[in-house]
Amino acid sequence: MDPAALSAALLAVIAPLAEARREGSSAGITADDLPLERPKNRDHGDWASNAALKLSKVVGANPREFAAEIAAGLEAVDGIASVEVAGPGFINIRLDAAAAGALAKTIVEQGAAFGTNDSRTDEIINLEFVSANPTGPIHLGGTRWAALGDALARILSSQGAQVTREYYFNDHGAQIDRFARSLVAAHQGDPTPEDGYGGAYIHDIAKRVAEAYDGDIDALDADAEQEAFRELGVNFMFDEIKQSLHEFGVDFDVYFHENDLHNSGAVERAVARLRELGHIFEADGATWLRSTEFGDDKDRVIIKSDGQPAYISGDLAYYLDKRERGFNRCIIMLGADHHGYVQRLMAMCAAFGDEPNVNLQVLIGQMVNLVRDGQPMRMSKRAGTVVTLEDLVEIVGVDAARYALTRSSADSNLDIDLDVLQKRTNDNPVFYVQYAHARTHNVARNAADSGVDRSEFAPELLDHETESALLGALQEYPRIVAYAAEVREPHRVARYLEELAGLYHRWYDNCRVIPQGDAPVESVHRTRLWLNDATGQVLRNGLTLLGVSAPERM
Repeated sequence: MDPAALSAALLAVIAPLAEARREGSSAGITADDLPLERPKNRDHGDWASNAALKLSKVVGANPREFAAEIAAGLEAVDGIASVEVAGPGFINIRLDAAAAGALAKTIVEQGAAFGTNDSRTDEIINLEFVSANPTGPIHLGGTRWAALGDALARILSSQGAQVTREYYFNDHGAQIDRFARSLVAAHQGDPTPEDGYGGAYIHDIAKRVAEAYDGDIDALDADAEQEAFRELGVNFMFDEIKQSLHEFGVDFDVYFHENDLHNSGAVERAVARLRELGHIFEADGATWLRSTEFGDDKDRVIIKSDGQPAYISGDLAYYLDKRERGFNRCIIMLGADHHGYVQRLMAMCAAFGDEPNVNLQVLIGQMVNLVRDGQPMRMSKRAGTVVTLEDLVEIVGVDAARYALTRSSADSNLDIDLDVLQKRTNDNPVFYVQYAHARTHNVARNAADSGVDRSEFAPELLDHETESALLGALQEYPRIVAYAAEVREPHRVARYLEELAGLYHRWYDNCRVIPQGDAPVESVHRTRLWLNDATGQVLRNGLTLLGVSAPERM
């Protein structure tokens, strides 16, 4: 019996009880009103519900008395071994072994589909992440967003959402000018401009530009030379960024160029729309958005008095463009230094008539630090000033890097101990989870060699305490993934996998799939093979959501 079946049984018991107490009406009570949770203390049963407490006022009943009535009804449901009322009205439910064990076969038969659903098919999501300026290699902050953003896209897609991964290609503005001047200086052998970019990669890109330019780049005047280095240099740098992300397992559906907003008239269209809505005013020769009406701390200049667009104008145009492309959920992942920018983005969303935190959601990520030998690692061999995606992957590999970056909440600072990630021990979380998956395959191979197959399934035999705990965790997987999608937190999947791996290792130490010595193969061995393979499937499904491989041998 899975959580959905148990929830349906709970509703079937409660609805007539509520109807009797509410004079013939149980309208409005749904399965969503009947929460089920896994008790922290397994001695309290397999599932717990506070439905009696939640509904007692609605139905006009004493919570504990109402819980007792519910318990009596549940005890008659096939697959439920016992029901107890605890405290002021909590209901603790224990499934019989057969009902709990049946999940193993369900998981194996559903395979990669286990944990997926179509609950979010109405969400058409534009997920914008990384969007690093094409002025250098991706630093650790961008690398964290690459891992988290791609994992979030996978998780949302698994719940039925239509997700477009988008990279905002910032090829407009002062930082691009500084990049171009840095390339020119490197080509000419001059020192890096005071506000420019340094590092070996600048010299590499400058050399590639000079070699690729069709003609004599040194014959150009200063403005033309800078434009040549800007155009070719940005393209070369962005090609490198895209290649690095691809090798990291992250590819985007759309690369949106900032320049297009300014060249296509998108800014003017956004201003016109806001003017129609009555949220634009003119003052001091400039065009303003009356954003204080929507919670901003001050009104914002959109077009400056010299006629040039202010920074927020690009945000207005870009958001409107996304909405006009049909996205009803726009999720933006920003670094910690953008925290103060969220309020004005939400005001912008509201000004267009949309709902902040629904049509527009902003996720803020905190800093990442690499630690080696107990000391922070601060310098890159190539970039010079920052540690990059390539540096991290070179040291620990793609799997360890992605897992380490996704297993912690994005809004917490993250210290990654490189020494731990390079160990092949249980101290290394990615090794711990991957090894559990590899072990399930090793057990399956050895089982096949010993004549143990899945020709028989007797779930009532899965009655060892470690089997009960393992099945309980497997039941939780769909709920964990659904919740991770709801709150936009991929780390919940990673932490779940670590818990599942631990329960599997304990089960492995206590329950044999293969008979000892010359003992015959029995029903319990075949049934345990189903449980072994089900665990491997869930570990594989979860690792796939994180963009981490599930090796069959280690």
